[in-house]
Amino acid sequence: MIEVNGLRKEYGDFVAVENLSFFIGRGEIFGIVGPNGAGKTTTLKMLGGLIRPSKGSITMKGLEMSRDPVRIKSFLGFLPEESPLYEGMSVDDYLMFFAELYDIDKSVARKRISDLLFDLSLNADGKKIGDLSKGMKRKVAIARSLINDPDVLIYDEPASGLDPMTSRYITDYVRSLKKAGKTIVFTAHNLYQVESLCDNILIMKDGREVIQGTADLIREEYGKIQYRLEFRVDSTEEYDLADIKQLNGGYVIVTDDINVVNNTTKWVASRGGDIVEMRTIVPSLEDIFLSIMGIELFVD
Repeated sequence: MIEVNGLRKEYGDFVAVENLSFFIGRGEIFGIVGPNGAGKTTTLKMLGGLIRPSKGSITMKGLEMSRDPVRIKSFLGFLPEESPLYEGMSVDDYLMFFAELYDIDKSVARKRISDLLFDLSLNADGKKIGDLSKGMKRKVAIARSLINDPDVLIYDEPASGLDPMTSRYITDYVRSLKKAGKTIVFTAHNLYQVESLCDNILIMKDGREVIQGTADLIREEYGKIQYRLEFRVDSTEEYDLADIKQLNGGYVIVTDDINVVNNTTKWVASRGGDIVEMRTIVPSLEDIFLSIMGIELFVD
């Protein structure tokens, strides 16, 4: 569906994106994550045909962006992170205006607008866009990106800056778009959202790929399962199996070695102590992301 090979974007001496390659199958959700300045938005703008790559190729539905940008944009929906709207227009007039730009028949456009407003729970009651809340404005921008019924959606931070309820609603709506057969590429800082939505994930740093694949593959490559054991015992003077911390009148160890856990439980039992809790800590995508970025984690 979407194939990217050797993508590079440079601005003078600055290289914003270097040697990116990936494939996205039809009906997949592909997430791109990374810190600010990683090259995420630049990548999306190249995918959307807004800027040209310095090197590399982008192919969608068998068409090359460099040769057929107009045809590709006809089945593309793009949502930037900052999406200025015509705030003096009503929602219906605004969406009809964009439908006309795509040369959509008015009767078809009216039905599509009605369906989009219903699907997005967007009841503007004839208000001007400038009078809407931030969350409702974001829904208008999403409706605009769907007015041409595109096969491919490119969304830059679709739930950015929204309250938790609206953010959750938009996350669920993006999931419903996949069920409707859309192919979606998006960026987000909410790693839980990315992990719950995406079939495949690309982690970027300094314009380059760090790793890409499923959340499970990334977890297998970079994640480290840890074990947390909390126990009580009269004295730990003879304990030398692992680093130990005091907690809630007892003691706790966190280790990635299951043998340390087994030996500690035996040691505690031999001294008449009690095991309070033992649990496995599976790293989240956020934990792995922070680790890749060099941010040390502490498990309480």
